[in-house]
Amino acid sequence: MSTYEEYTSYVRGRLLWLRRIAYALCQDWHRADDLVQASITRLYVKWRHARQADDLDAYVQVILVRVFLKEQRGGWFARTRLSAVPPEAAGGRGTPTWPSICGGRWPWCRHGSGPRWCCASTAI
Repeated sequence: MSTYEEYTSYVRGRLLWLRRIAYALCQDWHRADDLVQASITRLYVKWRHARQADDLDAYVQVILVRVFLKEQRGGWFARTRLSAVPPEAAGGRGTPTWPSICGGRWPWCRHGSGPRWCCASTAI
């Protein structure tokens, strides 16, 4: 069995378990999915080292908890700006989109690209 096949078979077998632990940490299924995704990505990067661990489940659980703690320290509020008054609809054509509200720029991105393709990880 190749290294990649070992990794995918382990993740398939433990995905529900990881998701339950992540939910127990954050009490939100969507955020739990994000935590699991970040954890299995980190596990993939460290797989050669991780598979030699005495207790692989404990190793992965530590990764998950550390990802959770890192996210807690960063705080979503440091990257999000809320206003007390919602912006007016652009031209009265229904629900406005962020680019129309912000003059073509996403509020958290210096380059004007979308939310997943921008520099959200950099300080504003």
